[in-house]
Order: sequence, then structure tokens, then C-alpha cells
Amino acid sequence: MDKLKLMKIANEVRKGIVTSVHSAKAGHPGGSLSAADIFTYLYFEELNIDPKDPKKADRDRFVLSKGHTAPGLYSVLAERGYFPKEDLKTLRHTGSYLQGHPDMKHIPGVDMSSGSLGQGISAAVGMAIAAKLRGDDYRVYTLLGDGEIQEGQVWEASMLAAHRKLDNLVVIVDNNNLQIDGAISEVNSPYPIDKKFEAFNFHVINIDGNDFDQIDAAFKEAKTVKGQPTAIIAKTLKGKGVSFMENQAGWHGKAPNDEEYKIAMEDLEKAGEALCQM
Repeated sequence: MDKLKLMKIANEVRKGIVTSVHSAKAGHPGGSLSAADIFTYLYFEELNIDPKDPKKADRDRFVLSKGHTAPGLYSVLAERGYFPKEDLKTLRHTGSYLQGHPDMKHIPGVDMSSGSLGQGISAAVGMAIAAKLRGDDYRVYTLLGDGEIQEGQVWEASMLAAHRKLDNLVVIVDNNNLQIDGAISEVNSPYPIDKKFEAFNFHVINIDGNDFDQIDAAFKEAKTVKGQPTAIIAKTLKGKGVSFMENQAGWHGKAPNDEEYKIAMEDLEKAGEALCQM
């Protein structure tokens, strides 16, 4: 798929994020928006998946380790055809299957229930080991937040991944530099992130996580790596695409009111129109 088409899809994914969080009056827009391009690339380009057969045995697996950015995952799943886009408006509503964090029992396309930070990567490592033991060739991808990697469990899982030479595992870190309390560099700095994963014997790729050319090159490179897992450190902009949310820690876990929702959707409509002119 060409870059322009991916950019248009990512813009629609961002609309779904803003719409669902506004409707819920709760949720996590900032980190969902920063990762929207990565979600889009995974589900429309990278993953071997079939929305008509969400549980097919040889599908690639994706684990959203930073499970609070479920609005981003749900929006891309809806865009890809796993369930109706209209259902995004039921996010976090009583009786809705679209809960505040991913639920593998009720949401088509979700491979792992997640939300407790640090745990998703462990599940992904387990899936990658299972593939190796069974001789299956599916690949496993997991998306972590940069604040999340302050959790010790992340590094225990990483140690095991490298020890088991899991070249079927790709760890992506959404490095938008902001967590709920502010800049990660000020709260509890995990920098340098790339050197840490290198020390744990990962093949490391640094990219601009909002640039589809760089995203494309990184995932293609990851497929050539043998004998070690890959970590893609994706530098992104928190709240990307919505003017007043960009690079603002306050939008980590807050819903826009009606007026803010209108401005956000106008921003995204303008971005969509600009892409159509390209």
C-alpha cells in the first residue's frame, strides 16, 4: 500500500480515537494518537491477519502492552473491518464489549487482554516461544509505552526474549516522552532506551514513529534479523493530529468536551482534505 493511502487511513484512525474517547467521556487520547501511524502500518501493511477469521491459527499476533491506549487499537480494528466503526461510540459504556482496556474474550482481533503495565510484553514473549516450540512461522508484535518501560517486568521479559533468540518477536516502544505525570525524563528516565535494549541483546532500530517511510523500512529490516529479537524505538508526538493535544501531558488520560471535540475533528478534517490534495 502506498504511503499516501496509509496516511489517509491513519487520519481516519485518529478520528475514531477522538470520537470514541469523547463519547465515553473518558479514556486515553494522547498515546493513542501518537501511535496511530504504527497501528495503521501494522494492521494495513505488516500483519498476516484476516478480519473475517480473527482466530486463524497462522495469524501474526499483536499485544498492546500499553493497554490504556485501547482507543487506538479499537479504531484501527474497526477501520480494518473487525467490527462496525459505529461501535466505537460505545467505548466504556455499560454493556459495551469495547472496554477501557483490551479484552480478548469479547473483542474480535484482540489477541491478549492487557492493561496492567509491563505485562503485555511478557505475554508476547510467551507467544513467540510457543511459535518456536511448535515450529509455527507466525510473528509476534507488541507495543509498549515509554513510561511503561519503567516497569521491571519489561526487562525480565526482554532478557528471556534475547536468551531464547526470539527473532520472531518485534517490540515497539512508543517514545512520545510523556506519561501521566509529565515528561518521562523527569519522572523516572529510561534513557537511553536504545542502549538498554542493545544491552539486552536486541537488534535495535531508531525511527520517527510518525513517518511512514521510516516505519516501513524498520519493519522490513526486522524481518531480516536472525537469532535475536528486534526493538523499534519510535520517536512520536503525543496527541499527534489534534492541535491542542500535541505534546501535552494533560491529554494522557482525559476526554475532550463538546467544544474541544469540535475543534479536534476540524483539525482532522483539514488534515484529510490536505491529504486528498496531494
